Amino acid sequence: MQRRRTGTIAVISALGMTAALGGCGLTGGSDDVTLRLVAADYGNSAGNSSKKYWGSLVKEYEKQHPDVNVEVSVYSWSDVDRKVKEMVAAGDAPDMAQIGSYADYADKGLLYKAGDVLSIPTQADFASQLVAAGQVHGIQYGMPFAASTRLLFYNKTLFDKAGLTPPKTWDDLASDAAALKAEGVKYPYALPLGPEEAQAETMQWLLSGGGGYTETVGTYSLDSAQNVDTFAWLKDQLVGKGLTGPVAPGKLNRADAFNAFASGDVGMLNGHPSLMKAAAAQGVKFGMVPMPGRDGASKATMGVADWMTAFKKNDHRDQIGDFLDFVYDKQNVLNFSRTYDLLPVTRSASTAMAAADEDKDLRPFLAELPLSELYPVAKTSWAEVSADIKQRIGQAVTSGGSPANVLSRLQATASAADSGQ
Repeated sequence: MQRRRTGTIAVISALGMTAALGGCGLTGGSDDVTLRLVAADYGNSAGNSSKKYWGSLVKEYEKQHPDVNVEVSVYSWSDVDRKVKEMVAAGDAPDMAQIGSYADYADKGLLYKAGDVLSIPTQADFASQLVAAGQVHGIQYGMPFAASTRLLFYNKTLFDKAGLTPPKTWDDLASDAAALKAEGVKYPYALPLGPEEAQAETMQWLLSGGGGYTETVGTYSLDSAQNVDTFAWLKDQLVGKGLTGPVAPGKLNRADAFNAFASGDVGMLNGHPSLMKAAAAQGVKFGMVPMPGRDGASKATMGVADWMTAFKKNDHRDQIGDFLDFVYDKQNVLNFSRTYDLLPVTRSASTAMAAADEDKDLRPFLAELPLSELYPVAKTSWAEVSADIKQRIGQAVTSGGSPANVLSRLQATASAADSGQ
């Protein structure tokens, strides 16, 4: 079927108030279609809210497409997944949702396949490892929307004062942290295992220790020998020696750790690209290196992707596909990535970013993406397992905690969730 290329777009705030943008408000004809998109907010203030990004995108789209209304509701990351879940449960699914997971909806038959809505050139442009991560039983339902990798950030001023060089191994990292502590640094190594994003810090360390959340065949392996050894090392060599700062890792959230780094109070921590701008804005001189491994550079780093989904509920397949082809245009992907210091999810935009001088600060993260491993988002159990990790993993490094016991309990939850029990 020929796709209709149409569009008038409004952006709806999390309070549900509709704001007309650039020519919106015109009365459409009886054949007009309204698409609803729920999206996450990547901004950290009203000045750079994702509502502004979508608003700009809307203006461009509606110049060319007069007959489809697209309402974009933007919610914070703490609310967006819950909001979509509530909408689906109420039988009021949006046409599209840009969220953190997709497998539950795909498993219930609620989503269009990527190939049902996207043109062949658009679908073929996605980075290959992101395509694989978006598949359930070999079929792509999750369309990657944004990506990120992690590097070890270090404060150059604090390192120079202590006469240190960036670590290449775990022992180097512990030695550097001890020297920073001797210099009075508040957080020699910030270890955010608080409930905000503990699953990310955990995965980064598990990968650097040769383990991970799953085995190569896809089954959960949280309590593997490598993972237990990794957390035993963290407990004994960092936390137990007072090298992770005044806040217990299980109480330290990612945002607070990033703020402390930007304030000059952190020697080292794992960070994603947005930390560069925050640190530079406060005059912190920093460097970035790959995450150290047990005996050398980590063989894998953590990658993160957020997902666009297309729901069948309202039978708007062609209009959804037409709009998403526009969303994934190379320049639009670049604009979004540059606005929020994220990595492009398409090969065409990645190639452009790698060659552009304005993107040189993102190149180290871009280079890590092909080597990265993502969360096991294709598992319908991942949302439950991730939530359990956020709540429990900090206990593994407390003075009275047992890494083996905590990881064993996490494995039990994961196995039960994976088998549908």
